[in-house]
Amino acid sequence: MKWHELALNADYKTRHVLGISGGKDSAALAIYIKDNFPGLSEKMEYFFTDTGAELDEVYDTLDKLEAYLGKEIVRLGNDKPFDYWLRMHNNYLPSPRQRWCTIMMKIKPFERFVGEDTVISYVGIRADENREGYISQKETIKAVFPFAEDGLVREDVFQILEDSIGIPEYYEWRSRSGCYFCFFQRHDEWLGLKRRHPKLYEEAKKMEQDVAKRKFDWGKAEVEEIGQGYTWSQAGPLDEVVRRAEEKEGLGEKKKKSERWQDILRNELEDDDPQDQACVICSL
Repeated sequence: MKWHELALNADYKTRHVLGISGGKDSAALAIYIKDNFPGLSEKMEYFFTDTGAELDEVYDTLDKLEAYLGKEIVRLGNDKPFDYWLRMHNNYLPSPRQRWCTIMMKIKPFERFVGEDTVISYVGIRADENREGYISQKETIKAVFPFAEDGLVREDVFQILEDSIGIPEYYEWRSRSGCYFCFFQRHDEWLGLKRRHPKLYEEAKKMEQDVAKRKFDWGKAEVEEIGQGYTWSQAGPLDEVVRRAEEKEGLGEKKKKSERWQDILRNELEDDDPQDQACVICSL
């Protein structure tokens, strides 16, 4: 049974939910469903799990999308800020192997939002991707993948956005949505954060510096540690990461001034490497 047949034939008590990350794929999926399946769009509940650490550009995208959809995107807040969860995890920064931020600040608010209701969750994974979305362990939640089933690929997503709300502005320098301190950021994206949001960069650096200090039991000496849990990047402290990005930038070719950043982005062959893909609930 096709995804839309399953959706349209679902029991009237079934809830239809689509999580908006602020990224290109989830936004395009919401637009795709509205434009092609208006009856289903009327039933849809759109939500955004707000960590409180999102870029302003993400909120701009949400506002544009709400206007296009003609429906509210429910903001799911967290009752505790990131700093609280950081302390609860022994001041150990999240990392690709320890994604406690996704669990505590994205997945758990979503599961509270749907409760014990029967739910169909719409996920924006494309036909040209090789990764899985968040699959709930709850038997009441069924995930469907409209883009993957209907054969839509990266180029289709960009076209949908260009024809409607536009491509989110942060893609000019960043390959993902999500928190400003996301540990999946590439070196050049940390450099982009420093240039475009210097205060947020300093905040990320301060968090890194704070957790990097571990006191000995006798409380007099301090030791700084680098690596998983102590720095956002496995390559080292942020200033070192940015320095390397600046050096690499100086050796690279300059973008043609006549070429739009949107076109440069569309012409890239792919998104992240499969081994470097952020949590789907955060970044799609």
